[in-house]
Amino acid sequence: MSYTDKTMSCRDCGKEFVFTAGEQEFHAQKGFTNAPARCPECRAARKAAGGFGDRRASSGPREMHVAICSECGREARVPFVPRGDKPVYCSDCFQAQRGGSRY
Repeated sequence: MSYTDKTMSCRDCGKEFVFTAGEQEFHAQKGFTNAPARCPECRAARKAAGGFGDRRASSGPREMHVAICSECGREARVPFVPRGDKPVYCSDCFQAQRGGSRY
């Protein structure tokens, strides 16, 4: 498929920006169906402010709950209320269960 540059208007600031043919091809390869609604500057500002699709950005700090790690027995703080029917892990044991490194 052949793509051509499109001039679009930013939903936030109203400034015109170009959705290039290369960007359109990238979006198509990734399976994205919606064209960007914001200019690159507004997208960057929104992402930096933590409002990039993150519901927690406006709801304040996340409430954490204390539980005992099912693996090592240490205290764990988790972002959900433990129900008792599933294991709860501290950060270290959770990462070990996932088989990955922390960073």
